[in-house]
Parts: sequence; C-alpha cells; structure tokens
Amino acid sequence: MKRLTDWQPRLHAWLRKVNRRQMQPGRHDCCLFGAGAIEAQTGVDIAAPWRGRYTTFAGGRRILRRAGYRDHVDLIARHLPEAHVSEAREGDIVILPTEDGDAVGLVQGEAIYILTLSGSLGISPMAPVTRLFKVD
Repeated sequence: MKRLTDWQPRLHAWLRKVNRRQMQPGRHDCCLFGAGAIEAQTGVDIAAPWRGRYTTFAGGRRILRRAGYRDHVDLIARHLPEAHVSEAREGDIVILPTEDGDAVGLVQGEAIYILTLSGSLGISPMAPVTRLFKVD
C-alpha cells in the first residue's frame, strides 16, 4: 500500500474532520480511526467491509474474527509492514496498551494522536507504543 503524492494535506484534512466526533463503535472508534488514517494517506479503506456493521466493541471483535482476523490489530498487521518503533514517521500507525486493551494511534512527530473516550483527539507520548506499522 503506497501513500498518495498529496498524503499530508489529505491526512491533515481528515484529522480536522474527525476531531471532536463522538466515539461510536462501528462508526468512529480506535480501529476505524487507524483505518481512516490509512485511507486518507493511501486511498484504501481496509475497514470498508465492517464500517457501520457493529454497534459494540464486542460486536466489532466478533465480526473481525468471522472474517479471519484475531482482532483490530491483526487487521492492521495484515495490511501494513511492521517496523521498529524507532523508525516512526508522521502518518504511521501505532499500537499502545490501555486498560481497555490495545488502542490504535497515529504518529505525529514526537507524539501520537489517539482517540479519547469522548471521541476527540488526544496526544500521547511514544513511550507506551508496543508496535509500529509503516504507511509507505
């Protein structure tokens, strides 16, 4: 999956669009946040078959398992190459642990964007990141 030539303005426009959107499973959650960031940069929506098809996180996990994925992290891992966290650059997708399970974030310089429970964008340091997936 390759980045489009205008990936940066597309990504920034997408971030402005989703900031402050209410978190809602199946419409705007951390998996769809990561997939949306990938789509903004590449034009490919890896989550298209599942958008709007679940209303709970458990339902999202169930629908992904039926499609052959272990979870939302596996969905991303099967579409993007994994690299060491030290190779992070703007627009790459990261996984970080939370008390509710693994969350998807988006690299923005020295920090990452994550969704807060309200759905707005939060900023987290790179330190807790456990995995990095390159959007080339």
